[in-house]
Amino acid sequence: MKKRCVLISILLLAVLLSSCGGKTLDMELENGSGSVETIELTLWTFPIGNWGNPTAVASMLTDFHKKNPGIHVSVEYLTYDSGDEKINQAAADGTLPDLVMEGPERLVANWGEKGWMVDLSDLWESNTADEIYDNIREACHHGNGEYYVFPICMSAHCMAINYDMFKEAGALQYIDEERHTWTTEDFIKAVQALNDYADLIKSSAQEQKISAGIIYCKNQSGDQGTRALVNNLYGGTFTDKAHTYYTVDSEKNIKALQLLYDLEGIVFESSFSSADAIDLFCRKETAMCFCWNGSMEVQQTINHPELDFEVFPMAFPTDQDTPELQGGIWGLGVFDTGEQERIAAAKTFIQYMTENDVPYTRAVRASSYWPVRDMDNLYENDKLMTEYSIFMPYMGDYYQITPEWSQARTAWWQMLAKIGDGADVSEAVKGFLSLE
Repeated sequence: MKKRCVLISILLLAVLLSSCGGKTLDMELENGSGSVETIELTLWTFPIGNWGNPTAVASMLTDFHKKNPGIHVSVEYLTYDSGDEKINQAAADGTLPDLVMEGPERLVANWGEKGWMVDLSDLWESNTADEIYDNIREACHHGNGEYYVFPICMSAHCMAINYDMFKEAGALQYIDEERHTWTTEDFIKAVQALNDYADLIKSSAQEQKISAGIIYCKNQSGDQGTRALVNNLYGGTFTDKAHTYYTVDSEKNIKALQLLYDLEGIVFESSFSSADAIDLFCRKETAMCFCWNGSMEVQQTINHPELDFEVFPMAFPTDQDTPELQGGIWGLGVFDTGEQERIAAAKTFIQYMTENDVPYTRAVRASSYWPVRDMDNLYENDKLMTEYSIFMPYMGDYYQITPEWSQARTAWWQMLAKIGDGADVSEAVKGFLSLE
């Protein structure tokens, strides 16, 4: 039944993306003969839901091109494993795209910090911008006063469990199925139950037992999952409230890291990326996955047609009253190419996608996330998205704009790898603080 709902969600999304509408600014440049000259723009997009799907993106662009015959947008699709390197290389070569679709942790704290982005403060003076939630606005705002991203959607990342496996292992008693939450104590008990269960059922293909969960630490891809897991277990934080320094060295975080290392059934894998961990989860070789969200379930149902168990999304275990999930914000930014006509055209594209209700609704739906301002329920008849909406009130502090963020991300997975190799947790944490 769950998989059928996911497939219905996919079909509904395809129908909605095929609709057209909305108004935007026309931008036509005429040459001497009176014909229209087209400004060619390039958009690079990370796989944010169906923003990584060429068919879906082409559908969204069709109406824009009709409304703006003087602008043509071509798209290149990035992956999280290689996208950062590709953009860094483009910056070095002087071949950056005009537009990029990602979030403040890259557009503000990384590329904006490096001076690569165009200030979009003029777009933030619109009536539409006034409706954007204050915490989203703050995350898009650099300390120098400039805005380097105009947001489209947001979400709260979560984790997922194999409901069928939990049931067989007798571990469902340790989760609150109604609220999709659990305590740290119950998480420990569930891992122990799963480990006992795995001792009885071994993977005949690899002749090794199924693991309860994997701490992936090959690169920074999906690192929001491991950060949220560690911070939630004993109420730790990643940065101070003002986002000026890192607090990974707290006793609470050290206690959480030590717990994960000591728990039999939780495996640290320095050779695994988040994509590898997700794949193992979908192939029923792990009982839980620490990198998940609603968009992920839709995508993995497509990638794994053999997926035949109930994926049950969960908040991260915590000893606090409520979990605090890592939030995600995604939107459009403009790289500073120095060509003012192209920059103006890029801003027109952003205005079209965000200021008009029909194209904006399509843009949000394509992400499989939620709008960054109050709107009617976009997913009223979508069972899958309704299920994942339960996590939105748990969305915590967006700290990914702290100084030296890109170095901190690298230091985080390197620290996890050291712990997995047997390094003393306290010493490994000191290595993180020095951003080695």
